[in-house]
This record gives sequence, structure tokens and C-alpha cells, in this order.
Amino acid sequence: MALARLHGGPLDGQLLPLEADADDKLIVPYAETQVVYNRGGEPQNTGDSDGPTEVDYWYEESLEDLNPSDD
Repeated sequence: MALARLHGGPLDGQLLPLEADADDKLIVPYAETQVVYNRGGEPQNTGDSDGPTEVDYWYEESLEDLNPSDD
């Protein structure tokens, strides 16, 4: 199993499990809306002994306005 490392936006720094057939775009639930992250770069740690594979995803947008007081 691979991990998606999220960069930017409200979920910055979070790691999520990533299926082998994952798309280049992740739509992730957040509070009352959803946020969109796009894949950026190649997978890292793809060897047998260097830990789980990580794929970077970068924040693109929120599908609705984010309200910081919802946290």
C-alpha cells in the first residue's frame, strides 16, 4: 500500500492510505465540504526496504468556501 502526502490547504502534512489504482486527483472530505488535491511528482520510497511508498499531492481548491471556525 502507498501513502498520499498532502501539501498545502487545510490538510497540509496529512498522510492518507492510497490504493494502487489511485487517480491523479484526490477529493477528500473536510468539514462540511470537500477539498481537491492533485498528484505532483513521482512516487518515493519504491524499494523493498525503504519504507512505504509515498506520493505527493498538492492542494488545488475547496469545493465550497472554507470557514476556519469549523475546525
